[in-house]
Amino acid sequence: MPTADPTADPAAVPALDPAVAALLRRDPAGLVAAVVQQHDTGEVLMVAWMDDEALRRTLTTGRATYWSRSRREYWVKGETSGHRQWVRDVRLDCDGDALLLLVDQEGPACHTGARSCFSRPLEVSRAAR
Repeated sequence: MPTADPTADPAAVPALDPAVAALLRRDPAGLVAAVVQQHDTGEVLMVAWMDDEALRRTLTTGRATYWSRSRREYWVKGETSGHRQWVRDVRLDCDGDALLLLVDQEGPACHTGARSCFSRPLEVSRAAR
């Protein structure tokens, strides 16, 4: 489970709305997948991970905030790169185990510098009908 942000005073920061938290089905690490899509074109930009706190920050600030599994810390998309994500809408899937963030992406979304992290096509063999 992600650790608390040491820079935030837990007593001063409200938790994620319990009604929203109750809808989430988290993985064993306490995370939910977040699929990120450009709000006006439908282009899928990236996938990241959120815990309750990352979702709370995203919903209250309008800036996409994620949990880094490798660095074990919260990160606001674009905080260091300038490639910000301004959140327009957040939707929860029917099972509660994935979020869809509709964003206005500034610059590339992928850490490689590509607009989308989904830029490598794989060949699909078509089965006969």
